[in-house]
Amino acid sequence: MKKTHLIAAALSTLLLSSCLSNKAQVGGVGGAAAGALAGQAIGRDTQSTLLGAGIGAILGYAIGNEMDKYDQQQLMSAYDRAPSGQPVAWTNPDTSNQYQVIPQPAYNGPNNQVCRKAEIVAVIDGRTERTYSTACRNSYGQWQLQN
Repeated sequence: MKKTHLIAAALSTLLLSSCLSNKAQVGGVGGAAAGALAGQAIGRDTQSTLLGAGIGAILGYAIGNEMDKYDQQQLMSAYDRAPSGQPVAWTNPDTSNQYQVIPQPAYNGPNNQVCRKAEIVAVIDGRTERTYSTACRNSYGQWQLQN
């Protein structure tokens, strides 16, 4: 895939994600972006990139759709307290879905906000799914998931 196509895809993802209002949609867009990058790295052609984006979107949507308020609190706690590279795991008592979050080191993001990326591995209905998220601290010091 040409650099210009990759840049256009990234910008399209960012623009689309700014219009999203729920966890499933945000997860789908994030999954699509990660899947497209993985597809391009593996296949090095447009077809692999598109296939990766499709698979990533489905997995990201599923994970975002299944995370409820309890799971969001656990995720924010992992962003807040977990050492970089150390997995944090929990099982939702209502859904029995299992999650493992591996936060990465903090960095200065947009507007000099403190941000962290994390890998999320979820077991939902017996299927293991993987996605990535980013959260940045707002002006009140709370973590907010980024689109």
